[in-house]
Amino acid sequence: MRSFMKSALPLFALLFSLVVAGPALATDLDSAKAQGLVGEKLNGYVGIVTAAPAPDVTAMVNDINLRRRASYQEIAAKTPGATLNAVEKLAAEKLIAKTKSGQYVETAPGKWAKKP
Repeated sequence: MRSFMKSALPLFALLFSLVVAGPALATDLDSAKAQGLVGEKLNGYVGIVTAAPAPDVTAMVNDINLRRRASYQEIAAKTPGATLNAVEKLAAEKLIAKTKSGQYVETAPGKWAKKP
């Protein structure tokens, strides 16, 4: 796993540029996070925190997750010894670490908490 992480560093820089593709999309995601509508999940994807999300929030989350999955698959395919699951987990760690205080993160499957 350590050799995977060392060889994947340049690819993860690409990952994060792809995850935050387009300033308008990033602004919408940031806004939704700030409003407590969505949060970062333990699997590297965005999750809906609210019980009854607006259709535009659901559409945004689905679009972001499709883009993330494509990026994760690309990284896994280009990184020797990497699996999609390993890339997702590493991305989740990095995205949760970057989440701002007061925004939601998944602490266990389906359990949301505000990041201290």
